Amino acid sequence: MPEPGSKKYDVRRARTRKDEENRGVSDQDANREANATLQEDEGLRSKGPKTERGRGPKGERGR
Repeated sequence: MPEPGSKKYDVRRARTRKDEENRGVSDQDANREANATLQEDEGLRSKGPKTERGRGPKGERGR
């Protein structure tokens, strides 16, 4: 599953938003509902940095 902020997540959110608009939901509500729908899925939560470099400078890392 894509993580929030990624391009795949944004594409899915846009498609979900468009579906909501086609059902007659207002623009603002469609955007809110699309975000809520995608955030409900457990697989979309960030899992933290994927590399050692992503954890920050070596001297500042918590052990």
